[in-house]
Amino acid sequence: MEPMSGPYFIRGSVVLPEAELLWRFSRSSGPGGQHVNTSDSQVELRFDLARTEALPEVWKARALERLASRLVDGVISVRSSDHRSQWRNRETAAVRLTSLLAEATAPPPKPRRATRIPRGINERRLRNKKARSDTKRGRSGRGWD
Repeated sequence: MEPMSGPYFIRGSVVLPEAELLWRFSRSSGPGGQHVNTSDSQVELRFDLARTEALPEVWKARALERLASRLVDGVISVRSSDHRSQWRNRETAAVRLTSLLAEATAPPPKPRRATRIPRGINERRLRNKKARSDTKRGRSGRGWD
C-alpha cells in the first residue's frame, strides 16, 4: 500500500493527528468493476472531537457547537466511496474531514458595519426607475385612435 500523503493541516500549523483517526473499511456500493464486490473499498473515518488534545480549546468549543448535529457522542464521522481504490477513498475521507474541521473552527466573521447609502446613488436609482416607467407607459398604445 502506498503511504498516506499526510500530514493533514486543518489551519495554520494545526494538524489532524494520525493516532486519533479511526478507520473502518467496508464493501462499497459505489463505482467499480468485478473486483469491487470482494474488496473493502468504502472508507469511514472517525475522529473523537470531544476528547482530542490536538485542537486549541477555543477551536474545539467552536467545532463542537457548529458540528453538534453531525456528532455522535462527540465523534465526527466521514464516509467516502467515490473511488475504486481504498487508498484514494482514504485520501478523500481525510481531506473531507480536514476541510470540515477547518470550516467549523474558523473564527466568526466580523460584524457588518451599517453604512448610509449616498443620496446621489439613491436619486440616480429613482431617476432610472422613473425613466423606465415612462418608457413602458409609452408602449401601452393609449390615445392612438
